[in-house]
Amino acid sequence: MNYLFYQPNEAYFGDVIPFKDSEYAYLFFLYETRKVPKDGMPWHLVRTKDYVNFEDLGECLPSGGTEKDDFNCYTGSVVKDDRGTYHLFYTGNNPKTAEKKGLSKQVVMHAISTDNMHTWVKQYDWTFGSSAGYEPYDWRDPFVFYDNEMDVWRMLLAARKKTGPDRRRGVTAQCISHDLINWETIEPFWDPERYIAMECPEVFKWNDWWYFVYSEFSDRFTTQYRMAKSLNGPWISPKNNSIDGRAFYAAKSLFLNGRRYFTGWIATKENESDDGAWQWAGSMFTLEAAQNKDGTLSFFIPEERIESVGQKSNYLLNERLIRADGYLSTMITQIEEKHPTYIKFTVNTKGETKDWGVLLRSSRDGNESYVVRVEMANNRLVFDRWPRKKLGSEQWQVSGDIPYFIELERQVELRQGTHSLEVLQKGSLGVAILDNQVAMSFRMYDVASGQNGIFVDDGEIELVSLETRG
Repeated sequence: MNYLFYQPNEAYFGDVIPFKDSEYAYLFFLYETRKVPKDGMPWHLVRTKDYVNFEDLGECLPSGGTEKDDFNCYTGSVVKDDRGTYHLFYTGNNPKTAEKKGLSKQVVMHAISTDNMHTWVKQYDWTFGSSAGYEPYDWRDPFVFYDNEMDVWRMLLAARKKTGPDRRRGVTAQCISHDLINWETIEPFWDPERYIAMECPEVFKWNDWWYFVYSEFSDRFTTQYRMAKSLNGPWISPKNNSIDGRAFYAAKSLFLNGRRYFTGWIATKENESDDGAWQWAGSMFTLEAAQNKDGTLSFFIPEERIESVGQKSNYLLNERLIRADGYLSTMITQIEEKHPTYIKFTVNTKGETKDWGVLLRSSRDGNESYVVRVEMANNRLVFDRWPRKKLGSEQWQVSGDIPYFIELERQVELRQGTHSLEVLQKGSLGVAILDNQVAMSFRMYDVASGQNGIFVDDGEIELVSLETRG
């Protein structure tokens, strides 16, 4: 089936564990039902040859039940050894191990398959917990890969040291093995003394660069990457080192047909409301990455996924929006509830234009809408909405009277000139791409239909072209 945004029936898509075998990308993922009381966390699986058409293969790794270490089967990785045996590493957790503060132990667990991943046999005797110096409650997300230079298997783990400032004890722990069964803990892979934890680690090499990807479990809650010329680091941070924004989390990647794909989940919000808090898990989405000359990465929607939305319509506009001392908007297209749509504006910004962008699901006068705003003066891409949550009786008391409140933002270096802004939307889900390099995913619950438009604030834009699908 064609899934722009995959979500299992009556459940939610959690952390993904991508694995390439033959011509397929296998996307194992955590299957979140949000049932109360909890019924344990299994892994499910979808696979694809092109990231457009997917096969849902259902449950592949069940919960171990209430008495086993793997009541919850959390994130891990899959590898294949030189004898053709598949090894699945995962995090085991059982709430019954919780201590007084409510923290429960996490352990590394192992399953194998000798029938091309049709069935997995759990190897409970190979389970191991945290090493000396690490907290037993944060020992998760094992990522296993083969180090050709050292001729050894490496395992990276999201861990926390037992000592140090509470919010800065996060460390990427490291174990090595020669047989994938017996593991020895060695020095940390990365110890920045900066985060609560760095979840879902992975590393891969692309041409001359190594990339280290992790999801910051701290105050930003974004998937980030760092770069190095060697697996031993140092792991430098690009200026714009996040893959997407706050709404897109736990992304991991693989090469398929010579292209690098990053898959994560776009979080839902409580009560399916724009005012709701972000939740764990949601809908699957995949971005493609391109490697720039300096080794940094750009992120965009794969072309085939855009083409699957529907027939393309092109418009050569050659129109201008000019308002040197204020705001001006115009409506372009209509969007209806649940139908996927794609819109791409190409514009030239003139002079010292302050802001411009796209209105989504807007009222005809543009007063109420979702907004994807390109802030030239602030060097950022923003997702915003009006009206916002209103608290208080006075006109200025908006969203708790937080000045300059916005929904989401991405930092990006901007110069006046030619820019493209793409928006893919379906139901409550949306993804914006600026200049084929910066991605920002978001949710839109409260308004399902309306006008699509474009605006300028304190400046001038020339509308060069418009592409629509849907």
